[in-house]
Amino acid sequence: MENFLKLFNSGGLVMYPLLVLSFITLTIAVERFFYYRGNQSGAKAFFHGVDDAVRQKDWEGVQQLCERFPSALSRIIANGLAHSGSESAMKSAFEDRMSMESISFNRYLDYLSAIVTISPLLGLLGTVTGMIQTFSVLDSGGGAGAITGGVGEALVATAAGLCVAIIAFCFYTYFSHQLDSMVTDAERLCSMVLGAKKESWDEA
Repeated sequence: MENFLKLFNSGGLVMYPLLVLSFITLTIAVERFFYYRGNQSGAKAFFHGVDDAVRQKDWEGVQQLCERFPSALSRIIANGLAHSGSESAMKSAFEDRMSMESISFNRYLDYLSAIVTISPLLGLLGTVTGMIQTFSVLDSGGGAGAITGGVGEALVATAAGLCVAIIAFCFYTYFSHQLDSMVTDAERLCSMVLGAKKESWDEA
């Protein structure tokens, strides 16, 4: 622990904002993980259930599935069914609800993206200021050994910034992939429902 604190302090003042950014990253990751997990609960069962019900044109069954599996996907389908008077009305309802759910899924991801960019820059700033202090040793008659040790300590800030950025980037990529999966599933289900409903409208 003592060695860690010594290493932390050697990185300079920028280590403190980097520490704050790392806590923000972890907080966002935990919050988003439980949010996505809640929306994915029963997603496969819902998808296959709606698929079977749509093939049989069992719209009451689809509605029951939406109530049984509350999630972003079920809310999109339920909103479309609530405006199934015409193809244009249903399409508009699907698009409106998908836009709303996408906003919720995208929440805080911009912060992760910003942290990915800012962290290495803060680390570089810490290294530059550390190098300036290190080379000032030359003016006071310091030896090469002191300069070499100072350079090593100055690079701690860059390493810390890169670590925070890598962690934030991994979380950002993971949650972006989850969002893409949700959008893909929603588009497939909406297309199935629209296709089946279109047959009903044509028959009418």
